[in-house]
Amino acid sequence: MTSLPTQPISPLDGRYRSAVAGLGDFLSEAGLNKARVHVEVEWLVYLTEHSLLGAAPLSPAEVAELRAWAADFGQAEIDQLAETERTTQHDVKAVEYLVRGKLDEMDLGRLAELTHVCCTSEDINNLSYAITVKQAVAEVWRPKLEAVVVELARQAEQYRELPMMSRTHGQPATPTTLGKEIAVFVHRLSRQVAQLDQIEYLGKFSGATGTWAAHLAADPDADWLAISRDFVEGLDLDWNPITTQIESHDWQAELYSRIAHVNRILHNLATDIWSYISIGYFRQIPVEGATGSSTMPHKVNPIRFENAEANLELSNAILDSLAETLVTSRWQRDLTDSSAQRNIGVGLGHSVLALDNILTGLGQIDAAPEALAADLDANWEVLGEAIQTVIRAEVTAGRSTITDPYAALKELTRGRRIGQAELIEFVEGLEIGDAAKQRLLALTPATYTGAAAQLLDLLRG
Repeated sequence: MTSLPTQPISPLDGRYRSAVAGLGDFLSEAGLNKARVHVEVEWLVYLTEHSLLGAAPLSPAEVAELRAWAADFGQAEIDQLAETERTTQHDVKAVEYLVRGKLDEMDLGRLAELTHVCCTSEDINNLSYAITVKQAVAEVWRPKLEAVVVELARQAEQYRELPMMSRTHGQPATPTTLGKEIAVFVHRLSRQVAQLDQIEYLGKFSGATGTWAAHLAADPDADWLAISRDFVEGLDLDWNPITTQIESHDWQAELYSRIAHVNRILHNLATDIWSYISIGYFRQIPVEGATGSSTMPHKVNPIRFENAEANLELSNAILDSLAETLVTSRWQRDLTDSSAQRNIGVGLGHSVLALDNILTGLGQIDAAPEALAADLDANWEVLGEAIQTVIRAEVTAGRSTITDPYAALKELTRGRRIGQAELIEFVEGLEIGDAAKQRLLALTPATYTGAAAQLLDLLRG
């Protein structure tokens, strides 16, 4: 058998690569190593700028060159790190040697021993993960989510007045508007976005077991806790002062749980839209050249929402596992987190892919007003709620002596299809005030939507 050329195992690196490519800048091995180089360079610069451990300040030009080199991290550095790691069998040590090599190249060998000084590998790793995850969420995942929310808000406004039959337990229920039902998802997702903004991206920088022992041994007079805080916050992260060798990863668990919650809301959206398509509330807009079925040429399948469902489930399987795994480390350190964190990009990638499919799917559907109207007109019995509620109010106001109005409407409507004529006949025979009777006679399933349209105004706040 002839072997195939090397192929990607994950579909995220295969057929879906273009949809998730932006994550690779941050949540790949290369992205992580770029962040590691950045942290190592910034620590070296910090030490020299503050004349710590006997270091003399670098010139502005030298600082600029180091930072430019770290920012331009590319294929040459990727290849060099891979070659070095084959010998070191240690990824962070390979990064340290890479930085040392750059110092030699710049005739700054005198600073070589400041590279990675007072650091355990986890000091570099935890900051690098915090930086890359923060960037991936802010620059890739979050914009995709916001685009979906914006499109949902647009459609909610578009359909704010369009009456629609509600279906509680799958059965006809008090009507609503299509816009209001879409607005429910806008509101739910917007709440999660606001809570995501409260997530801290924590970093520690305190040595082998979180005690600054080596730092104080090297310079007992320096305020290493203040230095650590200043350095971490200078990387646009939040400082975690009390840790073991590792940063405890609670912020990661909080973030992944929140993203998983967003995924679950999106999953609910996808299944609802799919169901509305299946009963004809939405028409799908055929994509020219696309095929719905290999044997049934008439079909236009809601594949975007089905694809989203599957990818949201895969995303949550990984994110839930990360949230559960990362909060536990045996004593001061074990390496379970090292393997787990390499899958952050996979978890976020499936969510990004789902968002991409949802956004595309939303752009390929239109409401079907005629189907919505026909469904409403076929279910006049839903006005039973309004009639019995009005009767109760009339009895309370002394304008009616009807007993048990709920039972009267239940007998008329439960399990039965009745039309406008039957409802009018029933209302005409009611002992209620004339104003109330006229309101009920004017009511139709299409107008019995309460404050549904008005609720959209609340989204604007």
